[in-house]
Amino acid sequence: MPGQDVTGQAGCGQDAPGATADQGRAPHRDPATRRRGRTVLVAHPYPDLYGSDRQLVETIVALRTTGLDVRVALPQDGLLRPLLEETGARVAVLPFTVLRKALLSPSGLTRLAAGAAGELRRLHAVVGASGADLVLVNTVTMPWWPLAGRAGRVPVLVHVHEAEDTQALVLRAGLNAPLLAATRVVTNSYASRRALLAAQPLLAGRTQVVHNGVPAPDAPLAPLRRRAPGDPLRLALVGRLSPRKGTDVALEALARLRGLGYQATLAVAGSVFPGYEWYEAELRQRAARPDLAGAVTFLGYVHPTWPVLEEADVVMVPSRVEPFGNTAVEAMHAARPLVASRVQGLEEVVTDRATGLLVAPEDPVALAGALAELADRPAWAADLAASAAERAAERFSVAGYRATMADVVTGLLGP
Repeated sequence: MPGQDVTGQAGCGQDAPGATADQGRAPHRDPATRRRGRTVLVAHPYPDLYGSDRQLVETIVALRTTGLDVRVALPQDGLLRPLLEETGARVAVLPFTVLRKALLSPSGLTRLAAGAAGELRRLHAVVGASGADLVLVNTVTMPWWPLAGRAGRVPVLVHVHEAEDTQALVLRAGLNAPLLAATRVVTNSYASRRALLAAQPLLAGRTQVVHNGVPAPDAPLAPLRRRAPGDPLRLALVGRLSPRKGTDVALEALARLRGLGYQATLAVAGSVFPGYEWYEAELRQRAARPDLAGAVTFLGYVHPTWPVLEEADVVMVPSRVEPFGNTAVEAMHAARPLVASRVQGLEEVVTDRATGLLVAPEDPVALAGALAELADRPAWAADLAASAAERAAERFSVAGYRATMADVVTGLLGP
């Protein structure tokens, strides 16, 4: 970012990796930086505004509230940067490796290994020049940051938002190996912790669970619409257009529901991740077929999503993989009936038949059945939604999350 970098010096963030003359040793910190107070250097892989991105904002608010100087490194510019700067964090854009699907191949891993030494030197220089007292690595997709932080002789906190358990164990062990350099690991769910420790059991003694804190709407939403069992049913789905989020499963469930005679429609709020444009094309083609024609609306990226949830009679979270489930908590905050997949973190968020319904993943028949049950029993659906709103306020509050994350970081920094 022109005019500012994570070192606190004038210049361009793209040039920050070369800020240290001697890259073979732990860089000396600028005495002026040392006088400013304790500094946390945060590395984050995306400039977007989805779950882990928004959770980072809450983390940084917590750190700023405790008086810490926070600097953030992003690999590219985007919508997230202004939100981070509003917290008082300094943000720089500089190049570093982010693990993508294309790298998880023999040729990609070869390229990754070939560039490791050079990138480690560059990031080591950034850590030293920033005056960081702690490095916070947000997600496991940035393999060289934990190593660079430890090489800079400062504590390293890795915040894990993933729960990968479908890849070969040897591959997962390799991808999570850089976390062995972490001083402490925080996972956003017990599901994430189990997946991580299955790949790297040596991390057990330094890994703890901190559930996400998900903001509620600033002002109360309109009450859930009163409807009779035969009334039209408005469904909503919020999340990236991604196979992991199960949008295709939702479309098939909607088709089955309509085939059973329900007047159901679906609003889909979310955009496609680069490289998955084919998936969006497939979804649109499916929605154009006669059994769904006119019943599905693709809204694109929406923020805030409260208006979408406010219009809904039922919210779906049909994910195949879900380490936590921010969108499920948002539906609970909105006091809207919820149907979610019985997977990973969603099982920790939703209590079946108490705060929502859980169904088998990748099963449009089961999903349609749960939607039909809520459509046929609107009073019970409203009771579930009210209970869910109470549970979300108790278990997933922003205030509780911020306090816990501040304690974790200040504990690592010491007196």
